Amino acid sequence: MEFHLVDEDSAERAGTRLEELAPEPLLTRDYETRPALVYERLRERHGPVAPVDLLGVPAWLVLGYRESLQVLQDDAGWPKGLENWRARTEGRVPADWPLGPSLEVNHVLIQGGPGYRTLRGAWDSALRPFQDPRGPQAKRLKAAVTGYADELISLLAQGGGTGMADLSAQFSRPLPLMAASHLLGFPGSQGDDALMDMWRVLDAGPDAESALARLLVTLSELAAAKIEKPGDDFPSHLLAAHPDLSVDALARELFMLLGMTSDHVGILISNTVVEVIAGENEGGVRTTLSAGMVRETMNRVVMRKPPLVNFVPRFAAADTRLGDYTIRAGDPVWVSSAAAHADPVFAGQMAPGAGISSRAHLSWGAGPRQCPARELASTIAAAGVSRVFERFGHLELALPVDQLPWRSSPFMRGLRSLPVRYELSGPPLPLSPAPAADVTDAAPVPDQAAKRRSSLWRYLTGLIRSGS
Repeated sequence: MEFHLVDEDSAERAGTRLEELAPEPLLTRDYETRPALVYERLRERHGPVAPVDLLGVPAWLVLGYRESLQVLQDDAGWPKGLENWRARTEGRVPADWPLGPSLEVNHVLIQGGPGYRTLRGAWDSALRPFQDPRGPQAKRLKAAVTGYADELISLLAQGGGTGMADLSAQFSRPLPLMAASHLLGFPGSQGDDALMDMWRVLDAGPDAESALARLLVTLSELAAAKIEKPGDDFPSHLLAAHPDLSVDALARELFMLLGMTSDHVGILISNTVVEVIAGENEGGVRTTLSAGMVRETMNRVVMRKPPLVNFVPRFAAADTRLGDYTIRAGDPVWVSSAAAHADPVFAGQMAPGAGISSRAHLSWGAGPRQCPARELASTIAAAGVSRVFERFGHLELALPVDQLPWRSSPFMRGLRSLPVRYELSGPPLPLSPAPAADVTDAAPVPDQAAKRRSSLWRYLTGLIRSGS
């Protein structure tokens, strides 16, 4: 059974080339405010695959769940790698295309070709110590994230045990930034500016190109330092698994890790907090959280509001029928996890109010190129969410849930701010806490004085002052 409307001229449509269509722009004001309506309008008009305009460049957007799986699970038929993009090879992609900066960095998320398998194997090996909950590196990471969360909550609550706060700007966004600095082994607070530039690149704003240039310089300096003097951090483990990586190649991989552990995790934390405090059955959700089911709550959240709404492009290896269209060899294809989750083929399988959700969602991708850092990102997010509901005895939204401001980039969708009224469950902790977990050889929380001098800490302190 099909769940979309099919025009009578679908046969003619199947023979129409992307270049011959006049696709409507995707990234409009409607998309920023109510993307679900945009997806449904495209689905009704075109079926499970629709032509769209991405800031002046035509592309195919995959809206259907089955079609998304078809693309994601067939790496040979739908390879990554910008070298496969026909329009780019022919010079038809503008040099100043706003999405260019984030797609031109040839890291494991973007890369195609024969070198990918070796690189992905190195990623899996390098991440293993940080994703194995029994290992010392994973335990140190969790302790550090819990300590960072306590620092942020203590800074946020300097005005007292009750008050107002923006949990997005003051907690959800900086927490994974601090975790990423821990993972990368940045000295002191050096990573703060790098992560802020990562946000600018992901948002694809007018300063994305200059932010990318600064970021790659910083990451190249860090890569060179790790090659010279490795440590017990992600860059050093990646080098051990792939010793042939150059400074530039290692910097590109660190760029990918920053993107995954900064914006993606921050959005997941905020969305989960909103799910808990604005849910229809708040008491039930809180009971689930207290029973150690944070992960399952996050799993339900990413089905409805995935942080990564559109994956980086793949390209048809040959002319292939997908949905009601024939995708020509070299055409760019963007899979939309948000649209696929709303497809009746998938959404119709989910019982409203189900206590245990399906794990068939596409938030981390699917197939052989599923995100290698999914467990790492989930661990950081779960630790942050858990600490919020342990430290705050009461949280309520300061705005109705349908008035929360959203920001949309071509890739991500998250809250612009998350205003809440809070009440701590106990007295505020001092701003220089000991490590939050009793773990053998746990790394100390980074130097507080250096952090307060950092751009991040100055920014967060400024938020407290402006709100007081």
